[in-house]
Amino acid sequence: MSLLNIRSLGVTLSSRLFSDLNLTVNAGDRIGLVAANGRGKSTLLRCIASQLEPTDGVITKSRGLTIGYVEQNVPQALLDHTFYDAVLAALPAEQQSSESWRVDVALESLDVPEAMRQRTLSQLSGGWQRLAMLARIWVTEPDMLLLDEPTNHLDLARIGQLEQWLNALPRDLPVIISSHDRAFLDATTNRTLFLRPERSQMFPLPYSRARVALDEGDASDGRRYQRDMKAAQQLRQQAAKLNNIGVNSGSDLLVVKTKQLKQRADRLEGATRPAHLERSAGAIRLANRGTHAKVLVTLEDAAVTTPDGTLLFRTGRQFICQGDRIVLLGANGAGKTRLVAMLRRAIGKADVSQDGIKATPSLVLGYGDQALADLSEGETPMHSIVHRFDVGDLRARSLLAGAGLSVEMQARPIGQLSGGQKARLGMLFLRLAEPNFYLLDEPTNHLDIDGQEALESELLDHKASCLLVSHDRSFVRAVGNRFWLIDRKTLVELDGPEAFFAAMGGAGAP
Repeated sequence: MSLLNIRSLGVTLSSRLFSDLNLTVNAGDRIGLVAANGRGKSTLLRCIASQLEPTDGVITKSRGLTIGYVEQNVPQALLDHTFYDAVLAALPAEQQSSESWRVDVALESLDVPEAMRQRTLSQLSGGWQRLAMLARIWVTEPDMLLLDEPTNHLDLARIGQLEQWLNALPRDLPVIISSHDRAFLDATTNRTLFLRPERSQMFPLPYSRARVALDEGDASDGRRYQRDMKAAQQLRQQAAKLNNIGVNSGSDLLVVKTKQLKQRADRLEGATRPAHLERSAGAIRLANRGTHAKVLVTLEDAAVTTPDGTLLFRTGRQFICQGDRIVLLGANGAGKTRLVAMLRRAIGKADVSQDGIKATPSLVLGYGDQALADLSEGETPMHSIVHRFDVGDLRARSLLAGAGLSVEMQARPIGQLSGGQKARLGMLFLRLAEPNFYLLDEPTNHLDIDGQEALESELLDHKASCLLVSHDRSFVRAVGNRFWLIDRKTLVELDGPEAFFAAMGGAGAP
Protein backbone atom coordinates (compact mmCIF):
# COMPACT_ATOMS: atom_id res chain seq x y z
CA MET A 1 0.00 0.00 0.00
CA SER A 2 1.48 3.33 -1.11
CA LEU A 3 1.56 5.91 1.68
CA LEU A 4 3.81 8.56 0.17
CA ASN A 5 4.89 9.41 -3.39
CA ILE A 6 7.77 11.64 -4.41
CA ARG A 7 7.85 12.77 -8.03
CA SER A 8 10.63 14.68 -9.80
CA LEU A 9 11.80 16.18 -6.50
CA GLY A 10 14.78 18.52 -6.49
CA VAL A 11 16.40 20.91 -4.03
CA THR A 12 18.99 23.53 -4.87
CA LEU A 13 20.41 25.67 -2.09
CA SER A 14 23.93 27.05 -2.60
CA SER A 15 24.36 24.11 -5.00
CA ARG A 16 22.19 21.31 -6.31
CA LEU A 17 21.69 18.67 -3.62
CA PHE A 18 19.50 16.29 -5.62
CA SER A 19 17.21 16.44 -8.62
CA ASP A 20 14.53 14.43 -10.44
CA LEU A 21 14.09 12.15 -7.42
CA ASN A 22 11.27 9.61 -7.62
CA LEU A 23 10.37 7.49 -4.62
CA THR A 24 7.36 5.54 -3.40
CA VAL A 25 7.10 4.63 0.28
CA ASN A 26 4.87 1.67 1.06
CA ALA A 27 3.65 0.13 4.28
CA GLY A 28 6.45 -1.91 5.84
CA ASP A 29 9.29 -0.17 4.00
CA ARG A 30 12.44 0.32 6.02
CA ILE A 31 14.53 2.63 3.85
CA GLY A 32 18.16 3.49 4.46
CA LEU A 33 19.09 6.94 3.14
CA VAL A 34 22.77 7.21 2.19
CA ALA A 35 24.80 10.18 0.92
CA ALA A 36 28.00 12.05 1.69
CA ASN A 37 28.00 14.73 4.40
CA GLY A 38 26.12 17.85 3.36
CA ARG A 39 24.56 16.20 0.29
CA GLY A 40 20.88 16.48 1.12
CA LYS A 41 19.85 13.66 3.48
CA SER A 42 18.50 15.97 6.20
CA THR A 43 17.08 18.26 3.54
CA LEU A 44 15.09 15.41 1.98
CA LEU A 45 13.74 14.35 5.38
CA ARG A 46 12.69 17.94 6.10
CA CYS A 47 10.87 18.07 2.75
CA ILE A 48 9.00 14.85 3.58
CA ALA A 49 8.14 16.24 7.03
CA SER A 50 6.76 19.44 5.37
CA GLN A 51 9.39 21.60 7.07
CA LEU A 52 11.00 22.70 3.80
CA GLU A 53 9.62 23.45 0.35
CA PRO A 54 11.51 21.67 -2.45
CA THR A 55 12.82 23.61 -5.42
CA ASP A 56 11.12 21.24 -7.87
CA GLY A 57 8.68 18.36 -7.84
CA VAL A 58 5.87 17.26 -5.54
CA ILE A 59 5.29 15.02 -2.52
CA THR A 60 1.86 13.46 -2.13
CA LYS A 61 0.76 11.69 1.04
CA SER A 62 -2.15 9.41 1.77
CA ARG A 63 -5.06 11.09 3.55
CA GLY A 64 -4.48 11.59 7.27
CA LEU A 65 -0.87 10.33 7.22
CA THR A 66 1.07 11.56 10.28
CA ILE A 67 4.85 11.70 10.05
CA GLY A 68 7.20 11.69 13.03
CA TYR A 69 10.55 13.35 12.27
CA VAL A 70 13.38 12.78 14.77
CA GLU A 71 15.91 15.53 14.10
CA GLN A 72 19.60 15.43 15.01
CA ASN A 73 19.65 18.30 17.48
CA VAL A 74 17.71 19.11 20.64
CA PRO A 75 15.74 22.37 20.36
CA GLN A 76 17.23 24.98 22.71
CA ALA A 77 13.86 25.52 24.39
CA LEU A 78 13.80 21.91 25.62
CA LEU A 79 17.20 21.81 27.31
CA ASP A 80 15.79 22.93 30.68
CA HIS A 81 13.00 20.33 30.57
CA THR A 82 13.37 17.02 32.35
CA PHE A 83 13.46 13.93 30.15
CA TYR A 84 9.91 13.08 31.21
CA ASP A 85 8.51 16.60 30.74
CA ALA A 86 10.16 16.98 27.33
CA VAL A 87 8.34 13.88 26.13
CA LEU A 88 5.05 14.91 27.81
CA ALA A 89 5.22 18.30 26.06
CA ALA A 90 5.05 16.53 22.70
CA LEU A 91 1.41 15.58 23.39
CA PRO A 92 -1.36 18.06 22.64
CA ALA A 93 -2.10 20.22 25.70
CA GLU A 94 -5.57 18.72 26.14
CA GLN A 95 -4.11 15.20 26.38
CA GLN A 96 -1.21 15.88 28.73
CA SER A 97 -3.12 15.33 31.98
CA SER A 98 -5.46 12.53 30.92
CA GLU A 99 -3.06 10.57 28.71
CA SER A 100 0.30 11.03 30.45
CA TRP A 101 0.43 7.22 30.63
CA ARG A 102 1.54 7.32 26.99
CA VAL A 103 4.81 8.87 28.15
CA ASP A 104 5.44 6.00 30.56
CA VAL A 105 4.74 3.46 27.81
CA ALA A 106 7.15 5.20 25.40
CA LEU A 107 9.91 5.46 28.01
CA GLU A 108 9.46 1.84 29.06
CA SER A 109 9.75 0.69 25.44
CA LEU A 110 13.10 2.50 25.21
CA ASP A 111 14.32 1.21 28.60
CA VAL A 112 14.80 4.68 30.07
CA PRO A 113 15.63 4.26 33.80
CA GLU A 114 13.45 6.04 36.38
CA ALA A 115 16.39 8.11 37.65
CA MET A 116 17.10 9.36 34.13
CA ARG A 117 13.54 10.57 33.58
CA GLN A 118 13.80 13.39 36.11
CA ARG A 119 17.10 14.81 34.88
CA THR A 120 17.07 17.84 32.61
CA LEU A 121 18.16 17.30 29.00
CA SER A 122 21.04 19.76 29.48
CA GLN A 123 22.49 17.37 32.08
CA LEU A 124 22.33 14.33 29.81
CA SER A 125 24.83 12.91 27.34
CA GLY A 126 24.25 13.27 23.63
CA GLY A 127 23.10 9.66 23.49
CA TRP A 128 20.35 10.14 26.07
CA GLN A 129 19.29 13.36 24.35
CA ARG A 130 18.89 11.40 21.11
CA LEU A 131 16.62 8.90 22.86
CA ALA A 132 14.60 11.75 24.36
CA MET A 133 13.96 13.15 20.88
CA LEU A 134 12.93 9.69 19.68
CA ALA A 135 10.56 9.25 22.64
CA ARG A 136 8.99 12.67 21.94
CA ILE A 137 8.06 11.53 18.45
CA TRP A 138 7.05 7.99 19.35
CA VAL A 139 4.61 9.16 22.05
CA THR A 140 2.56 10.91 19.34
CA GLU A 141 1.97 7.55 17.57
CA PRO A 142 3.02 8.56 14.02
CA ASP A 143 2.14 6.55 10.91
CA MET A 144 5.67 6.97 9.52
CA LEU A 145 9.05 7.54 11.20
CA LEU A 146 11.91 9.64 9.83
CA LEU A 147 15.17 9.20 11.76
CA ASP A 148 18.11 11.54 11.10
CA GLU A 149 21.40 9.96 12.25
CA PRO A 150 19.75 8.09 15.14
CA THR A 151 22.95 6.35 16.32
CA ASN A 152 24.96 9.54 16.83
CA HIS A 153 26.41 9.61 20.37
CA LEU A 154 25.02 6.16 21.22
CA ASP A 155 27.30 3.50 22.66
CA LEU A 156 27.26 -0.01 21.27
CA ALA A 157 24.78 -1.31 23.83
CA ARG A 158 22.33 1.50 23.05
CA ILE A 159 22.78 1.01 19.31
CA GLY A 160 21.90 -2.66 19.77
CA GLN A 161 18.90 -1.70 21.87
CA LEU A 162 17.74 0.77 19.20
CA GLU A 163 18.07 -1.93 16.53
CA GLN A 164 15.92 -4.28 18.58
CA TRP A 165 13.36 -1.53 19.24
CA LEU A 166 13.09 -0.69 15.53
CA ASN A 167 12.80 -4.32 14.50
CA ALA A 168 10.02 -4.84 17.06
CA LEU A 169 7.87 -2.01 15.66
CA PRO A 170 4.64 -2.92 13.84
CA ARG A 171 5.68 -4.49 10.54
CA ASP A 172 3.53 -2.18 8.44
CA LEU A 173 5.06 1.02 9.92
CA PRO A 174 7.39 2.58 7.33
CA VAL A 175 10.69 4.02 8.57
CA ILE A 176 13.24 6.13 6.69
CA ILE A 177 16.67 6.21 8.33
CA SER A 178 19.48 8.58 7.40
CA SER A 179 22.69 7.07 8.79
CA HIS A 180 26.41 6.57 8.25
CA ASP A 181 26.42 3.43 10.42
CA ARG A 182 26.69 0.61 7.90
CA ALA A 183 26.05 -2.25 10.34
CA PHE A 184 23.03 -0.42 11.75
CA LEU A 185 21.58 0.04 8.27
CA ASP A 186 22.12 -3.65 7.50
CA ALA A 187 20.30 -4.63 10.69
CA THR A 188 17.29 -2.31 10.32
CA THR A 189 16.53 -1.64 6.64
CA ASN A 190 15.24 -3.57 3.63
CA ARG A 191 15.66 -0.88 0.94
CA THR A 192 18.49 1.58 0.29
CA LEU A 193 18.34 4.97 -1.44
CA PHE A 194 21.67 6.41 -2.55
CA LEU A 195 20.96 10.14 -2.80
CA ARG A 196 22.95 11.94 -5.49
CA PRO A 197 22.79 15.31 -7.27
CA GLU A 198 21.57 13.47 -10.35
CA ARG A 199 20.25 9.94 -10.85
CA SER A 200 19.72 8.87 -7.25
CA GLN A 201 19.35 5.10 -7.08
CA MET A 202 17.09 2.82 -5.03
CA PHE A 203 17.75 -0.86 -4.40
CA PRO A 204 15.34 -3.33 -2.68
CA LEU A 205 18.23 -4.46 -0.47
CA PRO A 206 19.86 -3.53 2.86
CA TYR A 207 22.97 -1.36 2.67
CA SER A 208 25.84 -3.81 2.15
CA ARG A 209 24.12 -5.78 -0.63
CA ALA A 210 22.81 -2.58 -2.19
CA ARG A 211 26.32 -1.12 -2.17
CA VAL A 212 27.64 -4.09 -4.16
CA ALA A 213 24.92 -3.55 -6.78
CA LEU A 214 25.63 0.20 -6.84
CA ASP A 215 29.37 -0.32 -7.32
CA GLU A 216 28.73 -2.70 -10.21
CA GLY A 217 26.52 -0.09 -11.87
CA ASP A 218 29.07 2.66 -11.22
CA ALA A 219 31.84 0.57 -12.77
CA SER A 220 29.72 0.05 -15.87
CA ASP A 221 28.92 3.79 -16.03
CA GLY A 222 32.60 4.60 -15.61
CA ARG A 223 33.59 2.37 -18.51
CA ARG A 224 30.88 3.93 -20.71
CA TYR A 225 32.02 7.42 -19.74
CA GLN A 226 35.64 6.68 -20.62
CA ARG A 227 34.55 5.25 -23.99
CA ASP A 228 32.48 8.37 -24.69
CA MET A 229 35.33 10.71 -23.76
CA LYS A 230 37.73 8.79 -26.01
CA ALA A 231 35.22 8.90 -28.87
CA ALA A 232 34.73 12.66 -28.37
CA GLN A 233 38.48 13.21 -28.51
CA GLN A 234 38.71 11.23 -31.77
CA LEU A 235 35.83 13.23 -33.28
CA ARG A 236 37.56 16.51 -32.43
CA GLN A 237 40.79 15.28 -34.01
CA GLN A 238 38.90 14.33 -37.17
CA ALA A 239 37.11 17.69 -37.16
CA ALA A 240 40.43 19.55 -36.88
CA LYS A 241 41.86 17.66 -39.86
CA LEU A 242 38.76 18.23 -42.01
CA ASN A 243 38.69 21.88 -41.01
CA ASN A 244 42.24 22.40 -42.24
CA ILE A 245 41.48 20.61 -45.50
CA GLY A 246 38.22 22.54 -45.93
CA VAL A 247 39.87 25.92 -45.33
CA ASN A 248 42.68 25.17 -47.78
CA SER A 249 40.40 23.76 -50.48
CA GLY A 250 37.48 26.16 -49.96
CA SER A 251 35.06 23.21 -49.65
CA ASP A 252 31.76 24.20 -48.00
CA LEU A 253 30.87 20.51 -47.64
CA LEU A 254 33.94 19.87 -45.48
CA VAL A 255 33.15 22.93 -43.33
CA VAL A 256 29.63 21.55 -42.69
CA LYS A 257 31.08 18.10 -41.93
CA THR A 258 33.52 19.67 -39.47
CA LYS A 259 30.64 21.39 -37.66
CA GLN A 260 28.68 18.13 -37.44
CA LEU A 261 31.66 16.30 -35.94
CA LYS A 262 32.12 19.02 -33.33
CA GLN A 263 28.43 18.87 -32.43
CA ARG A 264 28.64 15.08 -31.93
CA ALA A 265 31.68 15.56 -29.69
CA ASP A 266 29.82 18.25 -27.71
CA ARG A 267 26.88 15.89 -27.15
CA LEU A 268 29.15 13.12 -25.86
CA GLU A 269 31.06 15.48 -23.54
CA GLY A 270 27.86 17.11 -22.38
CA ALA A 271 26.42 13.83 -21.14
CA THR A 272 26.08 13.54 -17.37
CA ARG A 273 29.24 12.45 -15.59
CA PRO A 274 28.76 9.18 -13.74
CA ALA A 275 27.25 9.83 -10.31
CA HIS A 276 30.22 8.27 -8.50
CA LEU A 277 32.55 10.82 -10.13
CA GLU A 278 30.72 13.74 -8.52
CA ARG A 279 32.88 15.90 -6.26
CA SER A 280 33.48 14.06 -2.98
CA ALA A 281 33.16 15.60 0.47
CA GLY A 282 36.96 15.69 0.67
CA ALA A 283 39.83 13.24 0.58
CA ILE A 284 41.23 11.51 3.65
CA ARG A 285 44.90 10.57 3.54
CA LEU A 286 47.22 9.42 6.28
CA ALA A 287 50.98 9.02 6.56
CA ASN A 288 53.24 6.43 8.19
CA ARG A 289 56.70 7.71 9.06
CA GLY A 290 57.81 4.19 9.96
CA THR A 291 60.09 2.97 12.73
CA HIS A 292 62.68 0.23 13.10
CA ALA A 293 61.34 -0.74 16.52
CA LYS A 294 59.37 -3.98 16.61
CA VAL A 295 57.84 -3.41 20.07
CA LEU A 296 56.30 0.05 20.21
CA VAL A 297 54.69 0.07 23.64
CA THR A 298 55.03 -2.22 26.67
CA LEU A 299 52.32 -2.34 29.35
CA GLU A 300 53.64 -3.67 32.67
CA ASP A 301 50.40 -4.51 34.51
CA ALA A 302 49.39 -0.85 34.42
CA ALA A 303 46.54 0.18 36.70
CA VAL A 304 43.81 2.17 34.93
CA THR A 305 41.87 4.25 37.44
CA THR A 306 39.22 6.95 37.68
CA PRO A 307 40.37 10.51 38.55
CA ASP A 308 39.72 9.77 42.24
CA GLY A 309 41.89 6.64 42.15
CA THR A 310 39.23 3.93 41.89
CA LEU A 311 40.60 0.95 39.99
CA LEU A 312 38.86 0.27 36.68
CA PHE A 313 41.11 -2.54 35.42
CA ARG A 314 44.69 -3.74 35.18
CA THR A 315 46.33 -4.34 31.82
CA GLY A 316 48.55 -7.29 32.71
CA ARG A 317 51.75 -7.57 30.66
CA GLN A 318 50.93 -6.57 27.08
CA PHE A 319 52.87 -5.48 24.02
CA ILE A 320 51.88 -3.25 21.10
CA CYS A 321 54.02 -4.19 18.12
CA GLN A 322 54.65 -2.67 14.71
CA GLY A 323 51.74 -3.44 12.37
CA ASP A 324 49.27 -4.04 15.20
CA ARG A 325 45.85 -2.48 14.73
CA ILE A 326 44.40 -3.05 18.17
CA VAL A 327 40.73 -2.41 18.87
CA LEU A 328 39.98 -1.72 22.53
CA LEU A 329 36.55 -3.11 23.47
CA GLY A 330 34.52 -2.70 26.63
CA ALA A 331 31.27 -1.40 28.05
CA ASN A 332 30.82 2.33 28.60
CA GLY A 333 32.69 3.41 31.70
CA ALA A 334 35.04 0.41 31.63
CA GLY A 335 38.05 2.69 31.16
CA LYS A 336 38.79 2.71 27.42
CA THR A 337 39.29 6.46 27.15
CA ARG A 338 41.33 6.46 30.40
CA LEU A 339 43.78 3.93 28.91
CA VAL A 340 44.03 5.98 25.71
CA ALA A 341 44.91 9.05 27.81
CA MET A 342 47.58 7.09 29.69
CA LEU A 343 49.11 5.88 26.42
CA ARG A 344 49.13 9.42 25.11
CA ARG A 345 51.03 10.66 28.18
CA ALA A 346 53.51 7.80 27.99
CA ILE A 347 54.29 8.38 24.31
CA GLY A 348 54.70 12.12 24.99
CA LYS A 349 57.38 11.28 27.59
CA ALA A 350 58.93 8.18 26.07
CA ASP A 351 62.21 8.68 27.98
CA VAL A 352 60.59 7.50 31.23
CA SER A 353 58.04 4.86 32.20
CA GLN A 354 54.62 6.41 32.81
CA ASP A 355 52.07 4.61 35.02
CA GLY A 356 53.50 1.19 34.07
CA ILE A 357 53.60 2.04 30.35
CA LYS A 358 56.86 2.32 28.39
CA ALA A 359 56.93 3.64 24.82
CA THR A 360 59.85 3.34 22.44
CA PRO A 361 61.57 6.75 22.00
CA SER A 362 61.17 6.64 18.21
CA LEU A 363 57.34 6.87 18.38
CA VAL A 364 55.68 9.88 16.76
CA LEU A 365 52.06 10.05 17.89
CA GLY A 366 49.01 10.78 15.77
CA TYR A 367 46.11 11.38 18.15
CA GLY A 368 42.46 11.98 17.34
CA ASP A 369 39.60 12.07 19.83
CA GLN A 370 35.85 11.91 19.36
CA ALA A 371 35.35 15.51 20.54
CA LEU A 372 37.87 16.83 17.97
CA ALA A 373 39.36 18.72 20.90
CA ASP A 374 42.66 19.22 19.08
CA LEU A 375 40.97 21.79 16.83
CA SER A 376 40.83 25.40 18.03
CA GLU A 377 37.22 26.49 17.51
CA GLY A 378 38.08 30.20 17.23
CA GLU A 379 40.86 29.80 14.66
CA THR A 380 40.32 29.47 10.94
CA PRO A 381 41.51 26.30 9.18
CA MET A 382 43.96 28.43 7.19
CA HIS A 383 45.49 30.00 10.31
CA SER A 384 45.68 26.67 12.12
CA ILE A 385 47.47 24.78 9.37
CA VAL A 386 49.96 27.55 8.53
CA HIS A 387 50.96 28.09 12.16
CA ARG A 388 50.98 24.44 13.21
CA PHE A 389 52.90 22.98 10.26
CA ASP A 390 55.73 24.11 8.04
CA VAL A 391 53.65 24.91 4.96
CA GLY A 392 53.19 28.12 3.01
CA ASP A 393 49.88 29.78 2.14
CA LEU A 394 49.56 28.23 -1.33
CA ARG A 395 50.34 24.74 -0.07
CA ALA A 396 47.94 25.23 2.84
CA ARG A 397 45.10 26.25 0.53
CA SER A 398 45.74 23.25 -1.70
CA LEU A 399 45.76 20.84 1.26
CA LEU A 400 42.57 22.30 2.71
CA ALA A 401 40.82 22.18 -0.67
CA GLY A 402 41.82 18.52 -0.99
CA ALA A 403 40.21 17.89 2.40
CA GLY A 404 36.92 19.34 1.09
CA LEU A 405 37.21 22.87 2.49
CA SER A 406 36.50 25.59 -0.06
CA VAL A 407 38.30 28.95 0.04
CA GLU A 408 35.27 30.39 1.83
CA MET A 409 35.32 27.63 4.48
CA GLN A 410 39.06 28.07 4.97
CA ALA A 411 38.44 31.59 6.27
CA ARG A 412 35.62 30.66 8.68
CA PRO A 413 36.22 29.91 12.37
CA ILE A 414 36.56 26.14 12.82
CA GLY A 415 33.63 26.28 15.25
CA GLN A 416 31.32 27.14 12.33
CA LEU A 417 32.24 24.06 10.29
CA SER A 418 30.06 20.95 10.21
CA GLY A 419 31.07 17.84 12.13
CA GLY A 420 32.13 16.14 8.90
CA GLN A 421 34.26 19.10 7.82
CA LYS A 422 35.94 19.22 11.24
CA ALA A 423 36.63 15.48 11.07
CA ARG A 424 38.33 15.80 7.69
CA LEU A 425 40.34 18.77 8.96
CA GLY A 426 41.41 16.70 11.96
CA MET A 427 42.47 13.87 9.65
CA LEU A 428 44.52 16.35 7.60
CA PHE A 429 46.31 17.49 10.78
CA LEU A 430 47.04 13.83 11.61
CA ARG A 431 48.57 13.31 8.18
CA LEU A 432 50.78 16.40 8.40
CA ALA A 433 52.10 15.29 11.80
CA GLU A 434 53.60 12.28 9.96
CA PRO A 435 53.12 9.86 12.85
CA ASN A 436 54.19 6.23 13.06
CA PHE A 437 51.62 5.31 15.71
CA TYR A 438 47.95 6.32 15.88
CA LEU A 439 45.70 6.62 18.93
CA LEU A 440 42.14 7.04 17.64
CA ASP A 441 39.14 7.50 19.96
CA GLU A 442 35.90 7.13 17.96
CA PRO A 443 37.51 8.37 14.71
CA THR A 444 34.43 7.71 12.54
CA ASN A 445 31.94 9.67 14.68
CA HIS A 446 31.60 12.56 12.24
CA LEU A 447 32.59 10.83 9.00
CA ASP A 448 30.20 9.80 6.25
CA ILE A 449 30.47 6.32 4.75
CA ASP A 450 32.93 7.44 2.05
CA GLY A 451 35.10 8.98 4.76
CA GLN A 452 34.94 5.84 6.91
CA GLU A 453 35.97 3.66 3.98
CA ALA A 454 38.77 6.06 3.04
CA LEU A 455 40.10 5.99 6.61
CA GLU A 456 39.95 2.18 6.61
CA SER A 457 41.88 2.02 3.34
CA GLU A 458 44.53 4.48 4.54
CA LEU A 459 45.18 2.55 7.76
CA LEU A 460 45.43 -0.74 5.86
CA ASP A 461 47.38 0.51 2.84
CA HIS A 462 50.00 2.29 4.98
CA LYS A 463 50.28 -0.70 7.35
CA ALA A 464 49.71 1.79 10.13
CA SER A 465 50.21 0.76 13.75
CA CYS A 466 47.36 1.94 15.94
CA LEU A 467 45.17 1.45 18.96
CA LEU A 468 41.59 2.56 18.47
CA VAL A 469 38.28 2.77 20.29
CA SER A 470 35.15 2.61 18.14
CA HIS A 471 31.47 1.75 18.34
CA ASP A 472 31.38 1.39 14.54
CA ARG A 473 31.15 -2.36 13.99
CA SER A 474 31.89 -2.19 10.25
CA PHE A 475 35.01 -0.10 10.92
CA VAL A 476 36.20 -2.44 13.68
CA ARG A 477 35.71 -5.50 11.48
CA ALA A 478 37.55 -3.90 8.56
CA VAL A 479 40.54 -2.48 10.43
CA GLY A 480 41.30 -4.52 13.55
CA ASN A 481 43.80 -7.38 13.59
CA ARG A 482 43.99 -7.63 17.41
CA PHE A 483 41.19 -7.18 19.93
CA TRP A 484 41.54 -6.30 23.60
CA LEU A 485 38.53 -6.54 25.89
CA ILE A 486 38.18 -4.91 29.32
CA ASP A 487 36.42 -7.66 31.23
CA ARG A 488 35.93 -7.80 35.03
CA LYS A 489 38.78 -5.40 35.79
CA THR A 490 41.27 -7.19 33.54
CA LEU A 491 42.44 -6.77 29.95
CA VAL A 492 42.08 -9.93 27.87
CA GLU A 493 42.80 -10.64 24.21
CA LEU A 494 40.04 -12.00 21.96
CA ASP A 495 40.23 -13.80 18.63
CA GLY A 496 37.65 -11.40 17.17
CA PRO A 497 34.97 -8.87 18.12
CA GLU A 498 31.82 -10.84 17.32
CA ALA A 499 31.22 -12.35 20.76
CA PHE A 500 31.50 -8.90 22.31
CA PHE A 501 29.14 -7.39 19.74
CA ALA A 502 26.61 -10.13 20.41
CA ALA A 503 26.90 -9.64 24.18
CA MET A 504 26.23 -5.92 23.73
CA GLY A 505 23.09 -6.72 21.74
CA GLY A 506 24.49 -5.11 18.59
CA ALA A 507 25.84 -7.91 16.46
CA GLY A 508 24.41 -6.46 13.24
CA ALA A 509 25.33 -8.11 9.97
CA PRO A 510 28.58 -10.03 9.80
